[in-house]
Amino acid sequence: MTKSVFTGPVYVVRDNIDTDQIISAQFLNLVPTIPEEYEKLGSYALAGLPDSLYPNRYVKDGQLDSEFPIVVAGKNFGCGSSREHAPIAMGSANCEIVLAESFARIFFRNCVATGELYPCECADRLCDILKTGDVVTVDLDQATVTVQATGKVYRFKALGDVRPVVDAGGLFNYARQSGMIAK
Repeated sequence: MTKSVFTGPVYVVRDNIDTDQIISAQFLNLVPTIPEEYEKLGSYALAGLPDSLYPNRYVKDGQLDSEFPIVVAGKNFGCGSSREHAPIAMGSANCEIVLAESFARIFFRNCVATGELYPCECADRLCDILKTGDVVTVDLDQATVTVQATGKVYRFKALGDVRPVVDAGGLFNYARQSGMIAK
C-alpha cells in the first residue's frame, strides 16, 4: 500500500527557485544510480539558496538528509535548466512533497519521471501563510493540506494520472509494474 498521508515540518521558499538553487551545477557530476553518490546528492539539496534570504539551511552542514519532508514554495518552482538531479537531490534529502503555487513544467515532469517526490500545485499562496518549521499534514487522497497549529485546511490540485507513476517510484518502475515493459 502506497503512503497517502504525510505529516511534518515545512521548509518555506519563495518564487522562482531555479534548479541551480536546488542543486548547483558543481554537483552534477554525482551519479544518482550509484548509491553513495545518490546519498551525497541529498546533502546539497537547496544549498544554492542565498544565505541572506534562507539562513536556516534545508540540509544542515554535515548531514545527508533534511528534517523537512515538505517544501512549500511560491510560483515557478524548479525553473531554469532541465536537470533531473534537482528532484533527485530533494528526494535523496528525504523531501516527499513540494507544495507550490506553480511549477516549471520540466521540473514537474522530472518529479514524475524520477518518482522522487510529489509535486502538488496549490491555489493558495502557502509561502505567505506558513513559515519554516510549521507542521502540516498533506493528504494526497483528499488533496488537502492541514496546518497542525490552527486546523486550517487548504486544497491543492489532485495529482490525477501522475500519482500512480510517482507512487511506483518513477516512469520505468510504473511501466514495469503495469506490464508496458518487461520486468
